[in-house]
Amino acid sequence: MSTLAAFREWEAQNNIITIDPTENSLYDLPDSEAYRALQNAAPWKKDPNYFTSVRISALALLKMTTHARSGGSIEIMGLMIGYISGKSLVITDAFRLPVEGTETRVNAQADADEYMVNFGIAARDRGGQLENAVGWYHSHPGYGCWLSGIDVNTQMTHQMVNDPFVAVVIDPDRTVSAGKVEIGAFRTYTESQRPTNKQFTDDSDDFQAIPTGKIEDFGAHANSYYALEVQHYKSTLDSHLLGLLWNKYWTSTISQSPLFTNRGYSNKQIADHAVKIHEAAKRQKAGTTISRQQPELAGNGETNFKVVRDGSLEKVIRGGSKIAGEEAAGLLASDVKKQLFWGVVQEARSKTGQSQATAAGTSASVSNGG
Repeated sequence: MSTLAAFREWEAQNNIITIDPTENSLYDLPDSEAYRALQNAAPWKKDPNYFTSVRISALALLKMTTHARSGGSIEIMGLMIGYISGKSLVITDAFRLPVEGTETRVNAQADADEYMVNFGIAARDRGGQLENAVGWYHSHPGYGCWLSGIDVNTQMTHQMVNDPFVAVVIDPDRTVSAGKVEIGAFRTYTESQRPTNKQFTDDSDDFQAIPTGKIEDFGAHANSYYALEVQHYKSTLDSHLLGLLWNKYWTSTISQSPLFTNRGYSNKQIADHAVKIHEAAKRQKAGTTISRQQPELAGNGETNFKVVRDGSLEKVIRGGSKIAGEEAAGLLASDVKKQLFWGVVQEARSKTGQSQATAAGTSASVSNGG
């Protein structure tokens, strides 16, 4: 696969669209007077679901994903700059924050707050970036895109002080396994705006297998936030910058295998799935025992058994299928690379053997002649 073809495939997988090069409208800041009037009106304070989507530039997406991947199993954090356009938050760029993270949480300290202020001033005065901070991003290595209790509190604080503001979550491990960026964008509700009838569900097509240690926190704050649609875009300048970045990293992308690069994450997934299977088996056994006792007490016999859909068991099955699919995709990719490059290796070996044979023959002729 050529460099250009691989780059085009990456763009297609992440649904990155090119803006009309004659307009590049998303890179033109809105009229200052109209923008100030919109901020003063603040319709998002009256309608908690005012914002429906986040539009992230391809360059910002790549910078955030690279940052998240560099953290490994440690959570990272950064800030996003942009502006409001209708009911969308437009992200034009992003930068890292010097924060201390763990494998389960990340918080900005006083040093990071000072860094944010200084960076914003320097970007405006020296770099000519007039956009304001409109969101923050952090990573969830290996456990999906959602907001924990700490994330909800952080986002609520930002919305009270810097609204409009959005929280973006990236899973670098699942990004490597899936081959596309695993990303989510969220905004929180205030206490008075929080819906009471919203039920958490993960029966959608965007199923996420959550590690056992995170299940309790996952969905516990479902009434505190809502997800926004994530869209990506690029301009003609982005195309040039992305091309430079792609030329720098494409060789490692082709030479590496997700089975080896992400083997730690894969091992954790399989071990965690084994625990879930064991727990599901225990629940099934306990449920079968109770079901068998009830008909006997009622005196109705075995005919009154009722088949009940077990949602927890379905989640285990879907999680196992997802792991198997990712492993199969990794094996298939390795086989394709082997078929693609094995002929080159064989040809190189053949040429080396011929050169050595020719050199040996020449040496023998010289020796015999002498």
